[in-house]
Amino acid sequence: MRDLAVVDTIIQTLKSVLPPEQTSVALHEPEFRGNEWSYIKECLDTGWVSSVGAYVDRFERQLAEYTGVKRAVAVVNGTAALHICLLLAGVRPGDEVLLPALTFVATANAVSYCQAIPHLVDVDELTLGMDPAKLRDYLSEIAVTKHGETYNRVTGRRLKALVPMHTFGHPVDLDALADVCERYNLALVEDAAESLGSYYKGRHTGNWGICAALSFNGNKIVTTGGGGAILTNDEALGKAAKHLTTTAKLPHPWRFDHDQVGYNYRLPNLNAALGCAQMEQLPGFLTRKRHLAAKYQQAFAQVQEVRFVAEPPFAKSNYWLNAIVLDREFVPLRDKILEATNQSGIMTRPVWTLMHKLPMYKGCPRMELGTSEFLESALVNLPSSAFLGGDYGEA
Repeated sequence: MRDLAVVDTIIQTLKSVLPPEQTSVALHEPEFRGNEWSYIKECLDTGWVSSVGAYVDRFERQLAEYTGVKRAVAVVNGTAALHICLLLAGVRPGDEVLLPALTFVATANAVSYCQAIPHLVDVDELTLGMDPAKLRDYLSEIAVTKHGETYNRVTGRRLKALVPMHTFGHPVDLDALADVCERYNLALVEDAAESLGSYYKGRHTGNWGICAALSFNGNKIVTTGGGGAILTNDEALGKAAKHLTTTAKLPHPWRFDHDQVGYNYRLPNLNAALGCAQMEQLPGFLTRKRHLAAKYQQAFAQVQEVRFVAEPPFAKSNYWLNAIVLDREFVPLRDKILEATNQSGIMTRPVWTLMHKLPMYKGCPRMELGTSEFLESALVNLPSSAFLGGDYGEA
């Protein structure tokens, strides 16, 4: 009976926050109430729909200005962006790349595209991202430095890069991770796929690594349908990113000369037009998403069996996906909660399956992953669409 009461309390708490007139609530829906139609129509009317067009340049400028980086390069999706970031960071076949076990599979896949090996790291229960203290202790045991490079003393492979992911838009402790990178000569590459509009100590995410990756998938805070971007404060890396993602084609009015293996990762103008219209609305999206998160936090403060995942004290989050974490005593109820909420028309979901539990990554090197394993069993994502935070005009 107590279990049923807990499940019912969570459902009633959700209903107290969500619009009562809405019988079915998705996890995260895109919103198109700005200039999307007119910008896309302009692309169709002019015929500039593919990978060359004014909206691509405009979208890249908007992203760079908003995030405060020197250069943004738009690409087809966030995974492609992270793939190029890793290549630019010098990741080569046979290297190991440190990344969280608790992440979307794209983080590990991008490492595999480089023919490198994911090396899985535990996360912090507060930020849901990489735990700098645990990582520092772990590397002190397994890392050895030779000729200015760091190697895994167990496997003998080079440890080349560190890829923290800002889970659900909550920034990780970037300063502490940057210190780890400096100590062990690791390239810092931010997986900022979920954190457009999130700030660490007053500065937008994506500014700490040598480069960073954004995603504009249909469920992100800003969408281009599909799409991503590479962010960097290194002009030379930005130029290299643009070159690599445009098939490494040398500029010429008609010749097709290419000077290295490149990638056809260009974002079409049509998608960029959608992104430009979405960027114009981003401040409003963020206001309403933070309003929704505040309502969730206040409502779930009365539910002793769960903890609402709030932004870390050093950060301002975009609250891309809201989440609750069950107390350890109530972890066995997780699946019942998922089943009951979805049956009642409120879409919830568990966090991703941990990387080492996927067949292609089960043999990867890893540290002890106790916090990741707890969160995998205890975390529930809640409906997080921007419109749930208030009427469209609300500021």
